[in-house]
Amino acid sequence: MSTTVTTAPAAAEGAADVASGASASTSTSTSANIYDPFLSSRGFSYEPSSSVRAHYPLSTKSIVPDHIEKPNYAKENFMQSRNIVVTSKDTQQGVRQAATLARQVLEMAAAAIRPGITTDEIDKIVFEEAIKRDCYPSPLGYHGFPKSVCTSVNEIVCHGIPDQRPLQDGDLINLDVTLFHKGYHGDLNATYMVGPTGAADESSLHLIKAARECLDAAIAICGPGVPFAEIGQVIEPMAKEKGCSVVKAYTGHGIGKVFHGAPVVYHHITNKSYGIMQPGHIFTIEPMLNAGLNNHKTKDWPDDWTVTTKDGSRSAAAEETLLITDQGVEVLTAQGGPRSLDTRENRRAWNERKRA
Repeated sequence: MSTTVTTAPAAAEGAADVASGASASTSTSTSANIYDPFLSSRGFSYEPSSSVRAHYPLSTKSIVPDHIEKPNYAKENFMQSRNIVVTSKDTQQGVRQAATLARQVLEMAAAAIRPGITTDEIDKIVFEEAIKRDCYPSPLGYHGFPKSVCTSVNEIVCHGIPDQRPLQDGDLINLDVTLFHKGYHGDLNATYMVGPTGAADESSLHLIKAARECLDAAIAICGPGVPFAEIGQVIEPMAKEKGCSVVKAYTGHGIGKVFHGAPVVYHHITNKSYGIMQPGHIFTIEPMLNAGLNNHKTKDWPDDWTVTTKDGSRSAAAEETLLITDQGVEVLTAQGGPRSLDTRENRRAWNERKRA
């Protein structure tokens, strides 16, 4: 789950995932009951090209069993410090476990993506699979977020709230899953196409692949001694080469015992970035790419969470939770389980490229 670069906010391996799967539980609302609360919101209107509108009512809040350990967000002041924590081995193992479980739940939810399923039904899958793994779904109740997962469809950049809208053949959807397990968070996201029309949508598949490739290129230069600013120096030029724009308003973040902590991980070139990677640093990289050049601006829905592209174009993202090691980086949320990468040669090549 991304963070905004200014205030508290009101997610895989396959670059071009096309999901189809079994149905989930039946939605509790019928089409006759569906309404859009934002049509009468003062000062707000959807873009003419918008393909996604709010489908309310939201289902009732999921109740977490008493035996599940819960985060205390009241004590988690958002980005209160620039102190980047060098984590202990115990913390690293705790985040590693949470990250592994989050990957499992993301893949369970992705397997259910198909035309006709609602994002609310996907939310129920995430909640149920989290509970089965003795986890708390981190977004639930975070600064008022009402659901267990962020489901961002088509032009929604991030923080989409699961509701009664059925997915349509040809939609694009990002699933952002974070789990809290025995005191630690693990966070990742991935973007998928829906149905056979989605499988043939070359422009959207290109956008998804671009987001994933930008993430992988940034991971490849992570390691001890690398300034966090270099993440954006890798991602933004690559995104432009692929005809995409990096969203500047939302960032990656430190993670561990808190959901969002230092550092702020910028995905674009900026002098605001701070900090140098050290072994033991744990953080996310999660570039959000909008289709088209010079198209980084976003628009907020009245729910204070949902963020869309300014012009209604599509957006895609990819995210992993990472641990800096002596030789490079461990991808804690990697498909198939945590994976260590020796990035020393990549970092040498990157430094030579910068000097050239």
